[in-house]
Amino acid sequence: MPVALVLERKDVLSLRDIDIPQTLGPRDVRVKIDTVGICGSDVHYYTHGRIGHFVVEKPMVLGHEASGTVVELGTAVTNLKVGDRVCMEPGIPDPTSRASKLGIYNVDPAVSFWATPPVHGCLTPLVVHPAAFTYRLPDTVSFAEGAMVEPFAIGVQAAVKAKIKPGDTCVVTGCGPIGIMVALAALGAGAGKVIVSDIAAPKLDIAGRYAGIIPVDVARDSLRDAVRAECGEGWGADVVFEASGSPRVYDDALAVVRPGGTLVLVGMPVDKVSFDIVAAQAKEITIETVFRYANVYDRAIALIASGKVDLKPLISGTYNFADAVEAFERAASARPGDVKLQIRMA
Repeated sequence: MPVALVLERKDVLSLRDIDIPQTLGPRDVRVKIDTVGICGSDVHYYTHGRIGHFVVEKPMVLGHEASGTVVELGTAVTNLKVGDRVCMEPGIPDPTSRASKLGIYNVDPAVSFWATPPVHGCLTPLVVHPAAFTYRLPDTVSFAEGAMVEPFAIGVQAAVKAKIKPGDTCVVTGCGPIGIMVALAALGAGAGKVIVSDIAAPKLDIAGRYAGIIPVDVARDSLRDAVRAECGEGWGADVVFEASGSPRVYDDALAVVRPGGTLVLVGMPVDKVSFDIVAAQAKEITIETVFRYANVYDRAIALIASGKVDLKPLISGTYNFADAVEAFERAASARPGDVKLQIRMA
């Protein structure tokens, strides 16, 4: 049995053997895992034992942001070969579902997603995964960057939903890992500049090192004033991405989008929120929503490979697999300057 990082129950992690079904189907590949990123959802399951109606009721292997090397092919696999460096899209839908047929497989009710109860994740040496959701990494993309494709794909999904036009001015509320990914995806999609707001000065400092990103510390300065300075009095940003999940930001988000602009909801509030619908109607704002991603993994990889998006500065620390519990403890401590922590399996 493989050794894995197992969430035994809330607040309890262990490195131990666990029996995980690893049958290789004809359209599957077996992948030796190299690098796994720690996601906020992994940490939330660790510290809270649940996310919404997804509850950890029995031991579960964590991790869903992964890269590795193909070591075995199913008999019907033709798009990959042994030795290929790859990353994996962690959500597997039912290909016959109505959602999949519409191209929105991310909202397929039957989707099986790594490290979402009761499905085991990928913090284990070997995984079996469908070849259709396994993507070859270009030579210029490292394993560490490959493990960043999953969160970056959320940013790309948001940019696609926003229908960004060349030179658009965008705002991102929230400068956590996903907020920064959204800002970089917006720039990669053609935005001229992106204003990013938060109260976390260290993360804003990291985001502000990228050309085209304008950080705004809303603990000190007004987001509305910053947008007014960039867009002019009485106007606003072409696209506003809400990526914090904080109920306190919705009024600002609505206030800083221009008439006829777009508000994209990316962050997920813990509780229900309300916002001023009339304010949205008065400007005929288009409101889009994002849940994970669909049909954008190859775009995310291409943007990274092109050099237009550099995710390496966002990697705050890398731990050996033997120290994976320590890595999660650090992630749970939420150091102000940390963006993304990763675990190397080798």
